[in-house]
Amino acid sequence: MKVHDVLGRRDYALISRLIPSNSRVLDLGCGDGALLAFLQDTKGVDARGIEMNPELVQAAIARGVSVYQGDLEDSLREYPDGAFDYVLLSQTVQETRRPLRVLTEMLRIGSHAIVAFPNFGHWGMRFSHLTSGRAPRTRLFPHAWYASPNIHFLTVLDFEDLAREQDWVVENRLFLSGTRRITRLPNLRAEIAVYSLKRK
Repeated sequence: MKVHDVLGRRDYALISRLIPSNSRVLDLGCGDGALLAFLQDTKGVDARGIEMNPELVQAAIARGVSVYQGDLEDSLREYPDGAFDYVLLSQTVQETRRPLRVLTEMLRIGSHAIVAFPNFGHWGMRFSHLTSGRAPRTRLFPHAWYASPNIHFLTVLDFEDLAREQDWVVENRLFLSGTRRITRLPNLRAEIAVYSLKRK
């Protein structure tokens, strides 16, 4: 089954399917607010965001999205328990300094957490590393090792292990390779993973 882009991102298409209308949504590392604006327009969500880059914050505000400028890892503790229905972290968890703390805080302040991340277990990454003997560089991960924003290299299996260890409930797990949904061998075949979580 093919997945069509939303705002040029296939993970956005999957995320938007998981969020019900009129939800309270916080997007961590929301960039220019494109996803939040889309969710406001199509689902009537109460949309909030946190973004560090001041230029992107201005762009988000210009879209009509309420965005707070700050470091998402430091900002989360300012929110009370259960402040949101959904807290989003799209392709950012691998860039955080303390990912477990971020994920735990997401599930404290939100009833549900949606996390999308690049799967470093994908066969293309493995092949690149094996054949080049260097830090992998692929179409999806074009950065040189010294310029990459990624500081944690997780796979689908790593995330599944963490969810089990933390006793989180996995409500949905969706996987993508290019435009295709992946249902078999996601740790090997998926480029992007999208998880919806909640606490027990």
